[in-house]
Amino acid sequence: MLKKIKVLIVDDSALMRRLIREILQTERSIEVIGTARDGADAIEKVRQLKPDVITMDINMPIMDGLTSMQYILDEFPEIQVIILSSLTEEGKLITLEALELGAFDYIAKPSGTVSINLHVIGREIIEKITAAYKYSRKNRMKKKAVENKKNKVFLIGKKTTSARVSTNVSKVVVIGISTGGPKTLMEILPDIPEDLNAAIIVIQHMPPSFTSTFVKRIDAASPFSFKEAQAGDVIANRRGFLAPGGFQLLVRQSKYKGEYMIRLTKSPSTLFMPSVDVTMDSVLECFGGKNTIGVLMTGMGDDGANSMVRIRKAGGITIAQDEATSVVFGMPREAIERGGAEIVVPSYRIPEEIIKAIKR
Repeated sequence: MLKKIKVLIVDDSALMRRLIREILQTERSIEVIGTARDGADAIEKVRQLKPDVITMDINMPIMDGLTSMQYILDEFPEIQVIILSSLTEEGKLITLEALELGAFDYIAKPSGTVSINLHVIGREIIEKITAAYKYSRKNRMKKKAVENKKNKVFLIGKKTTSARVSTNVSKVVVIGISTGGPKTLMEILPDIPEDLNAAIIVIQHMPPSFTSTFVKRIDAASPFSFKEAQAGDVIANRRGFLAPGGFQLLVRQSKYKGEYMIRLTKSPSTLFMPSVDVTMDSVLECFGGKNTIGVLMTGMGDDGANSMVRIRKAGGITIAQDEATSVVFGMPREAIERGGAEIVVPSYRIPEEIIKAIKR
């Protein structure tokens, strides 16, 4: 008999609780074992019902979702929490904080705190609950990644400025990442040195209104400057760029000799915008294989897998995150199976592999 995924729904809106339940009842592998009306109620229900996955609202009376989540994960670290958040400015900040504190993933409510059209994201809710359950069953050993996180200190606003920025780009590192990305990026980017002789472009699957907020957290945690990419930005060594949500990020040669610039476009239209494949192909076209380093990390689907194959065939270096440390082993697995991953390592070893690749 198929073991069903036990889900607890936490939302202060009775309508939202009902709509989420209706969506989940369409999936035979999921069982809604209970609902909670606020964060405090959620803690009690978790102790009673022992769910596998929780869908958690953020803004609730008595106790908010973020506080409740921290209590729950402290007592039951094996439970996976998916945040359902509205895209208000406050909601974006708290959602990103929740991801860094251990939430599995987030889902943006389509039309605010009470979204009567929740059905439009029904498939996404089901897919992420399923992915969260599979991840919890892996019981992965975090080892060094956990130790690094505990010992790491982020120096916000205290970047050194000794390294001189050069627009004569040596190499370009393109990192493609999706589900589990925000937390993973905050673990690996601080370990990449400030005097990096390359530029870094990060393609994180994220809604348009999230990237401008998320990049501030990346910039604060990274030894070198990180910004949300804008059309006309010049690619430079020792600089990081986060692709904005809702656009494709392309790299094109500028009219000035030796300079390459960022171009943002709505074409081609793909499932994910930005698309890892689109950006990797663009960088490969401009810089050639020997100057392109492709990195594919945790995420659902196969975005970036084909480009990793093309980069490797062109003589570039390709790095994929291993299964043990991936929140969702989708994108990197596809790259490995298609022959596009020259190097497969745990997430905590990716910074050192990037450094070695740049020095080759």
